Amino acid sequence: MIDHRRLRVALLGAGSVGSQVAHLLLTHAEELAERSGAELELAGIAVRDVDAPRDVDLPRELLTTDAESLIVGSDIVIELMGGIEPARTHILAALNSGADVVTGNKALLATHGAEIFDAADQVGASVSYEAAVAGAIPIIRPLKDSLAGDRIKRIFGIVNGSTNFILDKMDREGLSADEAQRIATELGYLEADPTLDLEGYDAAQKAAILASLAFHTHVSIDDVHREGIESITADMIEGARRAGFVIKLLAVCERLAADGGAEGADPADADGESISVRVYPALISRDHPLASVHGGNNAVFVEAAAAGDLMFYGAGAGGLQTASAVMGDVVSAARRHIAGGVGVGESPRQNLPTAPIGRIMTRYQVTLEVDDEPGVLARIAGILSEGGVSVATVEQTPSTDAEGRAHIVIGTHRAREQALSDTVARLQASDVVERVVSVLRVEGE
Repeated sequence: MIDHRRLRVALLGAGSVGSQVAHLLLTHAEELAERSGAELELAGIAVRDVDAPRDVDLPRELLTTDAESLIVGSDIVIELMGGIEPARTHILAALNSGADVVTGNKALLATHGAEIFDAADQVGASVSYEAAVAGAIPIIRPLKDSLAGDRIKRIFGIVNGSTNFILDKMDREGLSADEAQRIATELGYLEADPTLDLEGYDAAQKAAILASLAFHTHVSIDDVHREGIESITADMIEGARRAGFVIKLLAVCERLAADGGAEGADPADADGESISVRVYPALISRDHPLASVHGGNNAVFVEAAAAGDLMFYGAGAGGLQTASAVMGDVVSAARRHIAGGVGVGESPRQNLPTAPIGRIMTRYQVTLEVDDEPGVLARIAGILSEGGVSVATVEQTPSTDAEGRAHIVIGTHRAREQALSDTVARLQASDVVERVVSVLRVEGE
C-alpha cells in the first residue's frame, strides 16, 4: 500500500449536506486517498449543538462547538454552515492560516466574494465552491477552467429547484400556487420561511456567482435585478400554455453590446460593453430544453463564442447530491497540497459595468383586462405604437361576466425594457384598460 501524506480536514457545519460530507470522508477514506494522493483525516466537526439530531450518525468525539480551535492546524477547511457570520470570519481565519477552503455558501460569496478571494490570493490558498450553485451539477469548474479561454456571451437557466418544483406542479397538474407551495413545503422543498426561494433571493445569489465567473468581473447580489414568483397564478400558467410557453424562474447573465442588445457571435469593440444579471419568471417555448426540466431539477445553458451552446442538467439540491460537489472540491484541494504551489485565484480583471434592467431587449407577453367594446383594441395598438413597442400577436378572450370585461394577450417583437415599462404605465393610466394583469418576458430565443 502506498504511504500517503496525511492532511487534516476541518468540517464546519453538520446539516443535511455537512453530515453527508462527514459520512463520505469517514467511509470512503481509502478510495479518497487513492484519488487525491493524500490521507484525508477528518479532524473534527464544528456544530452549534453536539446533541442535535442529524441525518447521519456521526462519532460524538468528532463533534465540537469550538470552530476556531478546529481551524488552527487544518490543511483544508470545509464551510457548510451557511449565512454570513460567523462563516465569513471562519473562512478568513482559515485562509490566513494557509488552509484551502471549500464552501457551498452562495449568500456569503454573493455578498463578500471579493474580500474572500482577495484574502486567498494574498496567501496563495484556494477557495472552491462548486456546491454553491446548482447542487450536484458541475458548472463552476467548467466556467472557471474548461471555458476560461473562451468568451462567454450568455448564461441562463433554472438554478432554484424549489420554485421549479412549484411552477412545474402548476403547469403539469393544474394546481394553484397555494396548493403547489403546500406540497413543496411538505416534501421539504420549502422552508417554514420560503422567502429566500419564492422572492428570488436564492437564484439571485447564484446568478451573481455565475456572472462573476463568466465575465471575469466582480458581481455582487446588489447588482442583480430580482423578481420572484409570488405573482404567478394558475391563470397565467394556463395563458402561457395556450400561447405555447411554460413559465420558469430564470437566472439570466448576459454580455451586452453598446446599444444594450445581447452581443453577437463575433467579439466586437468592447467600448460601451456591459453585462446584465437578472432573475425573474419568464416564458420559455415548450420546445426549448428548459421546458422539460421538471420537479426540483436545475439546468443551466451556457452560450460561448467558440464552444457554442452547452447545457448542464441535474439535481439542484439534496444533501447527498450536493455533498458530491463538495467532495470533488476537497479532492482537488488535496491534490494541490500534494503537488505544491499556490492556489489558482479568480480572474476579475475585466470590470465590466452592470447595466440597469431598462437597457435589456427581449420580447414580452402583456395581458390586459379591458372593456369589451368596439375601438378598444385600436386604442391599445395606438398606445403601443406611440411607445415604440411593435405588436407581434394578439389574442382576445370575449367577456363572460356581467361587467363585460375581456382579456387581451399581446405578444410583442423585441423591445427595450424601459420602453415597454413606460408603455405599460400608459396603458394602465388609459381609460380603455381596466387592469394590467401581467407582463412576462420571453427568454431562450
